[in-house]
Amino acid sequence: HKVSVAAEMDIMEYCIKEWRGNTPVAKRMKKGYEAVSQKFAFIRRVRGDNYCALRATLFQALSQATQLPSWLQSEDLAMLPEKLLSKYDWIKQWQLKQKQGRKTGEISDEIKEYLILLKKKWKNISEIKAANERQEACDELFKNEEEEYSLYEALKFLMLNTAIELYNDDRNGRRVPVFSWLLFARDTSSNPCQLMHNHLNQIGHSGGLEQVEMFLLAYTLRYTIQVYRLYKYSTDEFITLYPNDPKEDWPVVTLITEDDRHYNIPVGMCQETVL
Repeated sequence: HKVSVAAEMDIMEYCIKEWRGNTPVAKRMKKGYEAVSQKFAFIRRVRGDNYCALRATLFQALSQATQLPSWLQSEDLAMLPEKLLSKYDWIKQWQLKQKQGRKTGEISDEIKEYLILLKKKWKNISEIKAANERQEACDELFKNEEEEYSLYEALKFLMLNTAIELYNDDRNGRRVPVFSWLLFARDTSSNPCQLMHNHLNQIGHSGGLEQVEMFLLAYTLRYTIQVYRLYKYSTDEFITLYPNDPKEDWPVVTLITEDDRHYNIPVGMCQETVL
């Protein structure tokens, strides 16, 4: 097995191992890690293969899941690929895991399978009451490469669905979050079709998630993604929230990044010591 999420390691030991020098960058990283270590004791390294933002976010969401999110409970979930393909012909060019040149029917069936798998896994893991057992179930799931990559395809497709909804809402004069304007203000994604071709199809292949797509992921999952951005230490962007005006009832997952490209997972929240 390739390890997708490595075992826990003391966060400061990890920092010392990674940042030995005394350059300004190394000093800033050390300060950043020290700040994170006030809240979290350990770090788990996430495999970096352009899926790492999806991997880190999903791993965190599942390992603390206590119920199936409402958007996964929908009866229509499995019908989504068919529904979208009937409206938007261009979705036929959706690029599935390294396989190209499929017939439309197959794309729809395959994504349907991935969505059903995501729902099943989330439901099974959220029903495990003991946190350590839930963690073990996640570790097991993220060792199964076939299933793991299927879950990312499901997430990417759900992100496309969210993007289409936001795009249509904006065109119909409904209020949309600010990131939605930014998402479609890029030359490479002025509409959902371009977003799919130039961005979502590339995730896991030639590129990871850009900043604005982290907002899209958070919105799709209805989770707040809190990220310690170590290279922004001592600025007001050191801890960034996606979205930055989160809904109160959204659960929070925490990630850590040195460069906004690769994400790891801080774990083992420290108990605040009472003086």
